[in-house]
This record gives sequence, C-alpha cells and structure tokens, in this order.
Amino acid sequence: MTPLLTGIRVVDITSIVLGPFAGQVLADLGADVIKVEPLEGELARSVYPVSPDGMGAMFANNNRNKKSLALDLKSAAGKEVLRKLIASANVLLHNMRVDAITRLGFGFEAVKAINPRIIYCSAIGFGQDGPYRDRPAYDDVIQAASGLAMLPAHVGGTPAYVPSVVADKVASLYAVYGVLAAVAAQARGQIEAVDVEVPMFESLVGFLLNEHLAAATFSAEPKGAGYHRLFSPDRKPYRTSDGWVAALPYTGDQWRRLLAEIGRADIAAEPWFQDAGERSRRVAELYRVLGAAVLERSTADWLETFARLDIPYSKVNDLDDLLADPHLNAVGFFEPGALAEAGIARTLRQPVVFRGAPRAPDRSAVAVGADTDGVLAGLGYSGAEIAALKASGAVGGAGEGDDE
Repeated sequence: MTPLLTGIRVVDITSIVLGPFAGQVLADLGADVIKVEPLEGELARSVYPVSPDGMGAMFANNNRNKKSLALDLKSAAGKEVLRKLIASANVLLHNMRVDAITRLGFGFEAVKAINPRIIYCSAIGFGQDGPYRDRPAYDDVIQAASGLAMLPAHVGGTPAYVPSVVADKVASLYAVYGVLAAVAAQARGQIEAVDVEVPMFESLVGFLLNEHLAAATFSAEPKGAGYHRLFSPDRKPYRTSDGWVAALPYTGDQWRRLLAEIGRADIAAEPWFQDAGERSRRVAELYRVLGAAVLERSTADWLETFARLDIPYSKVNDLDDLLADPHLNAVGFFEPGALAEAGIARTLRQPVVFRGAPRAPDRSAVAVGADTDGVLAGLGYSGAEIAALKASGAVGGAGEGDDE
C-alpha cells in the first residue's frame, strides 16, 4: 500500500470486478475503503477457484486493503447505518443500475441530501442519457456492444470474446480517474457534491476507438472506422523453427536493420519504402516478409537477434510463464508481503510505482463483515446497539476486524 489518499473515506457498494477493482486501487493508494456487502457476502467470494477457507481468488484479487461491513440494505436499520456511513464519507462508489439504487433510497440526490460534499461514482453499464440506460450489462455483453468481439472477424476469424474481463477493468480504471479528479477539484474548492457517471459501454468504446476511429475521424458519413495496420492478418506472433516470438519493427531505421539481417535490403531500397506514409499503408507486405524469415531460425536465436538490432521484441508467454518471469520477479510483482499470513502465495501489486512516497503493509481481503463492529463503533454505535443490530439481522459479521 502507498498511503497517498489517507483521510479519504470511500463507501464501496460494488460486486464482482467492475467497482471492486476500482475500490482496490483507491485502497492500495491509502483510502479508507469500506466495502458494504449483503450478510451472505458478495457473489465473487464463491467464484472458483477458492482458497482452503473458501475465499474466491477473484474476490481476493479485487478487495485487499478494504474493510468489510455486512448490511441488510432492505431493512430500515441497515439503511440507517448506511446513511450514517455516507455522512462520514468522501466518496460513494456503486455498480448497481441507477433505477435500482434510487429505489433503494441511495440515488445521487438522496445521498447528496445526506452529505452535501459527496463524490458519488456510478460504475454502470450504459450512460443514463441514452436509450440503453436501463439495460443490464456484464463484460461479455459490453465486449459485443463495443465492437471488441467483432475485431477477430477483421483478420479472418469469427467474432469472439477476449478471454479477460476487459470491459470491467477498463471501466474501473476510468472510475478511478473520475474519483481522483473529483477529489482534487474538491480540495481546490471547485466543486461540492458531484455525480460521476462511468458507463462500461462508453468507456470501452472510447478505449477501443482511440486508434480504430481512424478514417472516420475525418468522414461525415458513419464509416471508415478501423486502423488498417491492426487488421493485417500477418500482424501476429511469428512461428519460429521451435516456438513463437513477437517483434515490432516500427520506424524506418528499425525496418532497415531487420531487412538487412534477413537478406532483404532490396525492399529498403524501394522508392515506396522511403515514404513513411506509404510504408505504413503497405505494412502488411513487410509483416509477411518478416513472418517468412522468422520461421527459419529458433526462438532463442531470434530473441538474441532482435536484442542486438534494438528492435522491440518478446517471447510469447503463456499465463503460467509470467509467474516465473525474471523481470516480474525482480520487481516483486507477485510478492505477497504481509498477505502471506493470510495464505496468499501471490498477489498483484499496483504497476504504478511512487518512488519517494511512504509504504505501508497490505491487508488481505477479509471475511464478510469482519469489520462491522469497528466501523459501527466509529459511527458512534454503542456495544449494546451493535448487538441489537446483529440480533435484528440488519448487520452481520463476527467483529474480528480493526477498530476505527
């Protein structure tokens, strides 16, 4: 943990990945993130694979450094606890459909009435100003809606989902910068309460079309999207004599060095090659030449060659290869640190490094309601009141977490 957001309290009413990932980034940056869960815990806790004590890896990897408060938000007493918590917070983060959280009594206007300086972040499926606003949404649906799932068809395949919850994670990072921008603006006195809307659909479309808007950038007609270089069927990892390798000569000098290496300096002498625009337009031809040449040598030979020629390259890793990657191990990317005490063998540290900033030990994701007693005590509830809330079923948890 890098405690840069110490003093910022975040009420995290989210589940699965969209929302929890954003909350974890804020928690890793030192925010006091209180995860509000149903009494039985959120769904990701039970998603396979699970630890010996039953905690899902998905939950563990998206909820470290958070506190857990178990509430029945359908009960009047549970809602009252949440109102008191909101009054003490800087940020509320949720990923419920807007109409659903509004019916629950915690839409933006209701929350603003509780806390006139709340930063209210809705991580949702679709923007509320469009006709899709009420649709349910999960990652696969957004991959399809955004055009991402259709990209393989442009290179000879069929529509397919990226085997990663990419829409959830991209939107989560947009939510993080939305919250941080609001925190900064509020600190400078520019805003009071603000409703930060982060739709998955628009987030992934914006992310995808950064390069793929392409010719449509300049066309009045709704056509021309698609960056031609990325649609070349020869833009892919290259098969070597004994495996696979990736390389991307990009500049004219890089291509010249590589073409000389493989005995095709004649291509570099062609008039069209001297023009960067024409070279970009005909890049598929260059990829085909490279692919044919790579097949003639071993992976190790090519890795050495690309390094010698100063051309961007990599071996093609499988997921398990990353766990033993020398660079990732050197930077401590998977080191569990204090989380090892909770049985975590590997975790994923934040890739952003703040050199010169203080560090603090991480806290593993905790059992559902582990911090209920401490959070409620910090809100002014007495021991007897906490016991009564538990007896009524409005709150849950063993009270094993840290006190406020």
